[in-house]
Amino acid sequence: MGEDERLEKPNEKDLDEETLFVVSQTFKALSDPTRIRILNLLFEKEYAVNEIAKILGLRQSTVSHQLRFLKNLRLVKYRREKTTLYYSYDDNHVIDLLKQAIEHARHE
Repeated sequence: MGEDERLEKPNEKDLDEETLFVVSQTFKALSDPTRIRILNLLFEKEYAVNEIAKILGLRQSTVSHQLRFLKNLRLVKYRREKTTLYYSYDDNHVIDLLKQAIEHARHE
């Protein structure tokens, strides 16, 4: 089968539109340095927004905005304790991917 023929014939294992969208959004989430820093921090343990902001030296509004983005992608979750929300990561696959990317970047 030639290359032209492969391009014309649909691949049975081709990704559906929803899968493509979710994968692209996941990589979009991991392409932002602030979101990477937040996810990397949440790998250790859960944190409240103000704790994340203090540790990373960011404004609380910035952290809240990024957490909302990550939550919409189901990459982080939260639990409420009285008036405080504590965030943690919600997807081992994405954390594994992030850790592998960090190890790759640190590999000399």
